[in-house]
Amino acid sequence: MNTKILVANRGEIAIRIIRAIQELNYEAVAIYETPDKDSRHIRIANEAVWVGHGPRADYLNIDKVIDAALRHDCVAVHPGYGFLAENPAFAKACEDAGLTFIGPSSDVIHNLGNKVIARQIMADAGIPMTPGTKNLSAGDEGLKEAITFAEGHGYPIMLKATAGGGGRGIRRVENDEEMSEQYPIARSEALAAFNDDSVYLEKVIVQPKHVEVQIIADSSGKTVHLGTRDCSIQRRNQKLVEIAPAFHLSPELCDEICQTAIKAAKAAGYTNAGTVEFLLDSDNKYYFMEINTRLQVEHTVSEMVTGIDIVRTQIKLALGKELLFDQDEVEIRGHAIEVRINAEDPRNDFMPEGGKTVSVYRSPGGYGVRLDGFCYQGFTIPEVYDSLLVKLTVFGWSWNETVDRMRRCLTNFVITGPKTTIPFYLNLVDDPDFKKGDFDTSYLETHTHLFEYEEYKSEVNKLANLIAEIHHKGQNTYAA
Repeated sequence: MNTKILVANRGEIAIRIIRAIQELNYEAVAIYETPDKDSRHIRIANEAVWVGHGPRADYLNIDKVIDAALRHDCVAVHPGYGFLAENPAFAKACEDAGLTFIGPSSDVIHNLGNKVIARQIMADAGIPMTPGTKNLSAGDEGLKEAITFAEGHGYPIMLKATAGGGGRGIRRVENDEEMSEQYPIARSEALAAFNDDSVYLEKVIVQPKHVEVQIIADSSGKTVHLGTRDCSIQRRNQKLVEIAPAFHLSPELCDEICQTAIKAAKAAGYTNAGTVEFLLDSDNKYYFMEINTRLQVEHTVSEMVTGIDIVRTQIKLALGKELLFDQDEVEIRGHAIEVRINAEDPRNDFMPEGGKTVSVYRSPGGYGVRLDGFCYQGFTIPEVYDSLLVKLTVFGWSWNETVDRMRRCLTNFVITGPKTTIPFYLNLVDDPDFKKGDFDTSYLETHTHLFEYEEYKSEVNKLANLIAEIHHKGQNTYAA
């Protein structure tokens, strides 16, 4: 019997994982809800299992996912990234069902998913962290604790959901009045998002760089890193642009951060692939932020600069193989940039464009260009899922070469029908500060001109849009 692995996700990440499974000569079993009946990920899988009408609820139904894996004789489950990947109950359900969960153990996910427990583990290991609290008490007592902490450390303060992740459940608070307003709201939002209303506080590092380290560990305890990434350019604490390696770090500081990441992973008993995230202040002091216990959206840039297939490695480690390379064999070469091309309108607060049909789709290619997506001409974007269409990742031997390649790809990329983030990124790659590598987490707030653009900036896009409009009008004429 062939080895079967179920992919408990959808969209571009499901496609990415399915490809890795098939390259290992295993069979990939996909799951889908009714709104995804035409999705590309179920077309390329060896088998596809309908789990319900959804939307979302059936993808996240642990019992249905486990049942699908068992009924189709799977030996393992890959959660991709998202809610199930960070859910210790899902990992535990896989373990209890005799299925290999491709990721860390359920205990590790629980400990690192709870940010207060994670901070305690890191404190015990001597990992540098920002000042913070344990879980605040409920009600008025918790608010008093929050204000007392702020009096001792000063505003701004970050109010965070203890069980948060993916940029969710985070609020920056500037004064006592805002704390009084935001504290009860944060608790209710945490409960709605994570079924846990616990919150805690961290002192804000003003305008930091967001630096993370990709780590991989096998069951013997061997742990290596794949260098750094810079994910500072964000909107609402969610990443827009990812770069490897991180910019403007001295070799000594880079090595220190990477070794600290390995130390943090070992302290947590981490296995498989994960990401240790840090904030870096203007004095080059770094502080532990969290460990993401899953594959990251931005893993592609680390793969491009190291040549290491992270997903393939994940699967092999989960199935009992040892890590076959040592730290001194990991070589960071050149630069890589990833942008997330979403069906969104950046000039309207990144409002999603779900429900629209892609009338023209033309993607770039060439040396050093990678596309991870599921969009195609004629694809109608579901309104019920996230707005990501395709990730564009480019590699270059120098930073300037990489930026130039990204500009060329964005200029040649044509998606008409929905508004997308392409023209926003075209402005970004032409921005002098970006070209210098001068950016931090305040970049969008201080570079509002990035949102000033024509919808179809390049001649190629203008022509494609004109053709699409003519085609659309022609269809309407015939229909009449």
